Amino acid sequence: MYVVTGATGSLGRLAVEGLLANVPADRIAAVARDARKAADLAARGVEVRVADYDDPASLKGAFGAGDRVLFVSGSEPGRRVPQHRAVVDAAREAGVALLAYTSVLGGPAADFELAREHQITEQAILDSGVPYVFLRNGWYHEVYTGNLGQALEHGAVVSSTGEGRIASAARADYAAAAVAVLTGEGHENTAYELSGDVAWSFAEYAAELSRQTGREIVHSNVPAETYREILVGAGVPAPFADVLVDVDAAISRGLLATVTGDLSRLIGRPTTPIADAIAAALKS
Repeated sequence: MYVVTGATGSLGRLAVEGLLANVPADRIAAVARDARKAADLAARGVEVRVADYDDPASLKGAFGAGDRVLFVSGSEPGRRVPQHRAVVDAAREAGVALLAYTSVLGGPAADFELAREHQITEQAILDSGVPYVFLRNGWYHEVYTGNLGQALEHGAVVSSTGEGRIASAARADYAAAAVAVLTGEGHENTAYELSGDVAWSFAEYAAELSRQTGREIVHSNVPAETYREILVGAGVPAPFADVLVDVDAAISRGLLATVTGDLSRLIGRPTTPIADAIAAALKS
């Protein structure tokens, strides 16, 4: 079976859709916390397995011997280490054939806080002895295009990245790479550094947003503490604001600008340009 965890989340759903385009539905299992959210997948013939990263006992039914699993990382920084260890333990005990984990660009070399839980998870997978693939995903376009309303309202894209560049790609690109790994051969015990084909700066992002909207949008680069205050003032919880500010510092140091070509090679096409992601977000 091809198994996708977090199957009702944004990345997981795209991966399930990609699998449905490549293999019969009865060979796909979707792992979700709430079966109701996966009802549409069940109606299409996908097996739904209910499990929760926070409930190790529930994970015992999530995997079977020989399964090829896309392990989508948890979405709650600060809780992921015990959650992920529970998943790895369940996968090992079940005897899965492959565990493809969505990690972070740079892997062990990434020195920002958000990467730490991924690094611990990678080591846990290595220690488990389970055949693995590390899908070290860079940033998603949607992290930024999902906030276009604020940029348009204020006429500015705000960050503390300085002149740092970021090689982001569309969430659908990363999902397609995961499908290629799950359904392909020869990927076992490999780490892929996945990023977009072009690294862009926030000044360039603002200029493209200006071009597509016909409005003047600037990049407002502010000190880290000022950016943190802006985030908290906008309702972002303080601990997560700290994480975002730390990521901007990593961008300023060039840690998310790496372009390896791994992503485009896996999906067999160029990655989605940031301009296309902006256009799609503006339409929606």
